[in-house]
Amino acid sequence: MINVTKINNQNITVNDDLIETIEETPDTVVTLTTGKKIIVKESRQEIINLVKCYKKEIYRQEI
Repeated sequence: MINVTKINNQNITVNDDLIETIEETPDTVVTLTTGKKIIVKESRQEIINLVKCYKKEIYRQEI
């Protein structure tokens, strides 16, 4: 799960396993596998980095 900020400054937590695509148009639009789209303040690269950090944290705990 990653924390992102919606365009209205609302902080939300997103299940990173449900992210299908991330587009910058120029706003960052996260599309989930459910078809829901979320416009967020973070850049595409920031979201990718958040997911990477979260996955590393999860795998580190399993060892």
